[in-house]
Amino acid sequence: MTTDLFPDFAARWIDIPAGRFFARVGGPEDAPPVLLLHGFPQSHACWHRIAPALAERRRVVCLDLKGYGWSAAPEGDARHGAYAKRTLGAEVVAVMESLGHVHFALVGHDRGARIGYRLALDEPGRIARLALLDILPTLVQWERIEAAPRKPSHWNFLAEAAPGPEQAIGRDADAYFEGLLRDWSGAKASDRKSLDAFAPAALHLYRQAWAVPERIHAFCEDYRAGATRDREADLADLATERHLTCPTLILTGDGYLDAGPETPLAAWRRTFAPEAIAAEIASGHFLAEENPAATLAALERFLA
Repeated sequence: MTTDLFPDFAARWIDIPAGRFFARVGGPEDAPPVLLLHGFPQSHACWHRIAPALAERRRVVCLDLKGYGWSAAPEGDARHGAYAKRTLGAEVVAVMESLGHVHFALVGHDRGARIGYRLALDEPGRIARLALLDILPTLVQWERIEAAPRKPSHWNFLAEAAPGPEQAIGRDADAYFEGLLRDWSGAKASDRKSLDAFAPAALHLYRQAWAVPERIHAFCEDYRAGATRDREADLADLATERHLTCPTLILTGDGYLDAGPETPLAAWRRTFAPEAIAAEIASGHFLAEENPAATLAALERFLA
């Protein structure tokens, strides 16, 4: 079932000090490399509708992040450093270097995009081009959450101390995570029960991963790091006016991010990407699966 998602891609296991990572790799070996990083609660499978087309002219790496998919899912630590985006960014670099790539473009969605912009800030010479799909800067997202304390947020819930969220989710992981897929997709109100935007083979892989208690814990540690280490890193960079220096695309769907006092592009230009450009497509949160044609077109224009 899974090989049908990436018929011409090789399955690769990469061992680095942080553990074993899984990736699908395709495209000409001598072509410019581009790394695709998925978000929560998914895996590399989310790219299956656009990766083959990108691989016609590029060396494409679709990586399972630590704690997700088939990659290692170590236990978190008291300060959540194991899942801090700075740590995950360094691990991404180690994986890419093991594959022979020291300089590459990066396309990140959701949590993968947070790793992407942290990596590009920390190692400005590493990333050739950076596309951030459907996110605001972490510190801006927390500002908006705290400005509406009565509005429920999965960020607050998942960042609660262990093992509270892990136990609550574990009682019926499919119900919790599939509920998020429905809520965040662009399904019409009359069709909230639909998961049709997601290929059955991709859903199978997502369910496999989120059924594992160690991975549920990893997901929560990802968000605990977001509430602590990642936010601290953003605040430190904002204080020193540290900016992204690579070409940066802010690609958003029109149906997920909360309307706020500024557009996503304005939020990025105010904080870390003063020279960023933006594009918006018709989609819920899962751009590459819900509207692959428009997502691919926007990325092709940018990466070219």
